[in-house]
Amino acid sequence: MEKIKCFGIIGGDKRQLYCACGLAADGFDVILCGFDRSEDPPELPSRDPESTISESDALILPVPVSRDGKTVFSPLSYENIDLRYCLELCGKDKPVFFGVYGKAEPSVFEGHRAYCYGSRNDFAAANAVPTAEGAIMTAVSESTRCITLSPCLVTGYGRIGRVLAFMLRGMGADVTVSARKSEDLELIRAAGMKAVHTANITGRYDFIFNTVPAMVLDRDTLSRCAAGLVIDLASPPGGVDDKAAEELSVRVIHALSLPGKTAPESAGDIIKKTVYNIIREEDI
Repeated sequence: MEKIKCFGIIGGDKRQLYCACGLAADGFDVILCGFDRSEDPPELPSRDPESTISESDALILPVPVSRDGKTVFSPLSYENIDLRYCLELCGKDKPVFFGVYGKAEPSVFEGHRAYCYGSRNDFAAANAVPTAEGAIMTAVSESTRCITLSPCLVTGYGRIGRVLAFMLRGMGADVTVSARKSEDLELIRAAGMKAVHTANITGRYDFIFNTVPAMVLDRDTLSRCAAGLVIDLASPPGGVDDKAAEELSVRVIHALSLPGKTAPESAGDIIKKTVYNIIREEDI
């Protein structure tokens, strides 16, 4: 990483601020842009987009990179920062690291040295832990019931579903996990939890945690369940039929970007480490 001496960080939430602090602690120069609303900004230089990009060797954009397809996701800024303009200033040679696209068109990155850290397996695997912890925190804070001894359903046995199910089981919950693959169903049983095929979900659950980015909790499925609270962790449009849930008096909470809300320091460290991995692999 000898080629990069200074990182410019434009936009994002507290995750990016903690990422910036981590980079600075590792000896890099860091310039911030888009954090003028931050209540407790780190003692790092802050510039406008033009200066941030011109003075840095590489740029780190947030997760997601854009919520409207036009501007950089900047919830801690009073200003709108144009995404295309930033990329034009970067030119074709400056490395740009960014999270998931959000509403940004992938074509906006064409012709640039752009690397999506949010789509990598190492990033997703590391983020499963703060996401699962955040889901449990949300359930506890939004319910009048304890997790311990409560019947809980986790839909999906991917990275997040697997970590979440083990955490719930460790807390003493009565855990059922749904999956479609027979291999996953056997692994769930082998781990000491109840398994059900996703097409056959039924029963009474105090908590349902959806991790599947597809419509798994549709009207038919919800009508077969007695659910106290549904926590939907899937990206929009999610995995729950909201209209059916409302008509069936099932409470649904769409819990998105949990790492940035419940564990921003850990999430920022994950971004930093993933960027380091890309730099080493791509010899940047």
